[in-house]
Amino acid sequence: MAEPQVVASRYALWKAAIKWPMYSVAVMPALLSAGWLKSQGLDPRLGQLLLFLLSAVLLLAWENLSNDVFDADTGIDAVGKPHSVVTLSGRRPLIALISNLTLVAGLLLMALVALRSQPVVLALVLACCGLGYLYQGPPFRLGYRGLGEPLCWLAFGPLATAAALLALQPRTALAAAVPWGPAFTLGAGPALATTLVLFCSHFHQVDEDMAHGKRSPVVRLGTARAAAVVPWIIAASLALQWLPVIERLWPSTALLSVIGLPAAAQLIRLLLHHHHQPERISGSKFLALRFQALSGLGLTAGLALGPVLGR
Repeated sequence: MAEPQVVASRYALWKAAIKWPMYSVAVMPALLSAGWLKSQGLDPRLGQLLLFLLSAVLLLAWENLSNDVFDADTGIDAVGKPHSVVTLSGRRPLIALISNLTLVAGLLLMALVALRSQPVVLALVLACCGLGYLYQGPPFRLGYRGLGEPLCWLAFGPLATAAALLALQPRTALAAAVPWGPAFTLGAGPALATTLVLFCSHFHQVDEDMAHGKRSPVVRLGTARAAAVVPWIIAASLALQWLPVIERLWPSTALLSVIGLPAAAQLIRLLLHHHHQPERISGSKFLALRFQALSGLGLTAGLALGPVLGR
C-alpha cells in the first residue's frame, strides 16, 4: 500500500496538472461579451453562451494537454515540471490522443454555435486555435522565441471576443460584419490580464527555459526587469477597461473591475521582493490569475448592472 504522504503528493501533482483555475481565461471572453450585450440593452442567448463556454473549456484543455505533449518532446518539463500530465501518466501517446479528441469536440461544439449565429464565428475560433499551435507546436514553437505573450493577447482578446459577440447576440440583432471595434474595446484590457498570467508563469523556471533554448520574455529581460514590467501591464489592463467609462461608452458600474486590485498588489509585492527566488514565486501566476478572474468578473457584472442601476 502506498504511503499516505506519497498519495497526498501525487494528488497535489494531479491537481496542479489539471489546472482548473486556469479555465477562467477560457470563459472570460464569452462572459464579458454577455455583460456588454446587456449594457447595450440586448439579451445574450443563454443556449449559445453555454455552448460557447463548454467549447472554450474543451479548447483550452487541448491547449494545455498538447503543451505538455510538445514540451515532453523537447525535454523542458523533465526537471522543472513534475506536474506535467505526460510526466505523471508516463503515457505520451494516450495524452496526445486525448488532446486531439478535446480539440475535435471543442470545434464541433463551436461549429454548432456558428451554425446558430454566423459562420465567421468558427473561422475566428479556428484562428485562435492556430495561434495556440504556433505558440507551442512544431516546427514553429514561437513561445520558445518569446512571442507567446502577443499571440496570447490576440487569441484571448480581439479574436475570441469578436467570436463571442457574434455568437451571443440576439437573433433580432444579427450583425453581418465582424464587430472589431467593440471586440477590441471590450477585449483589449482583459486580454492583457490573461497575458500577464502567461508572463508570470516563466519567473520560476528561468534556468530550465535557458537550458532548453526557450527565450521567454523573463529570460530575455532577467527576473528583476521583468518584475518591474508587471505593474505597467496591470496598469495598462485596468486603463483599457476604465477608458471607455471615462469616454461614456460604458456605464460607471464597469469600474467594478477594481476588485482585482488587491490580487494585483500582492503579485507586485511578491515579485518585487522575491523575483530571484523560484521556490517563493512558483505561485505568482495564480496571483496573476486571481487578478485576471476578479477584474474580468467585476467588469462583466458592472456592464450588466449598468442598465439596471441606470448608470
